[in-house]
Amino acid sequence: MSTPAKLLAFVAALAAVFATATLAGAAIGPDPEDDRAGTESQEHSDMTDSPQGGHDVRGLAVAEDGLRVVVADPELRRGRDETLRFTIAGKDGEPVRDFDVTHERRMHLIVARRDLTGFQHLHPEQAADGTWSTGIRLADAGSYRMFADFSHDGENQTLAADLRVDGAADLRALPEPETTAKSDGGYDVRLDGGTAHPGAEAELRFTIARDGTPIDTEPYLGAGGHLVALREGDMAFLHVHPTSDDAVRFAVTFPTEGRYRLFLQFKHEGRVQTVAFTQEVS
Repeated sequence: MSTPAKLLAFVAALAAVFATATLAGAAIGPDPEDDRAGTESQEHSDMTDSPQGGHDVRGLAVAEDGLRVVVADPELRRGRDETLRFTIAGKDGEPVRDFDVTHERRMHLIVARRDLTGFQHLHPEQAADGTWSTGIRLADAGSYRMFADFSHDGENQTLAADLRVDGAADLRALPEPETTAKSDGGYDVRLDGGTAHPGAEAELRFTIARDGTPIDTEPYLGAGGHLVALREGDMAFLHVHPTSDDAVRFAVTFPTEGRYRLFLQFKHEGRVQTVAFTQEVS
């Protein structure tokens, strides 16, 4: 057989081998890489639909659903009046400017130290370029978590970032659960919530008194009070729903066992009060 003929025969045989391999691969099934990609996609879907990763738990990421919180300067000085600036960037990297009104505001900023002390609830102002800014004063050194809580295109979002205050941090243990506590203005507050279980909705009811006399709270952010729940450890931000416009009652689903810090704010005689409780979930 001539050399050209031999080459033609070799090429034909090689083509036949590739064709057979392709048919075998199709019969066996899809590429394992595709299987892994599909599994990962399903696992992500399962996670976001579960109580641990669903819509009631937020604030664990700096970016989600194409949005990202960008802090201009996360380094703050201890005990100084500072201005905290940040933007919510979209998929194109540009600042988002349109936000929905929730609880009477377009942006809620929650700040707390990693040991769940130093809680602040602020309402930044937005500039024409999309930058949000607010005055802030952090009295103690340490690592803080900031939560930008807002709604965009009808979807509630809570994005988080770290802030740092230089100096030796005197971290504190989480207080043991108690049913009564005093607000920063001296009001006596009682929590009635019973035993809380993971994955089950619990109703938290607060009664408030001053000098032994029960008081009725004034409307604050569209309800009788405002409640923020943060999980010990990862500081997961729980979405809490007020169940009454005038009474201080809330519905919350705690996703896991553990301890949570509840920060209740209410308004009386024109002043906003803050009080904190530790909630055990088992």
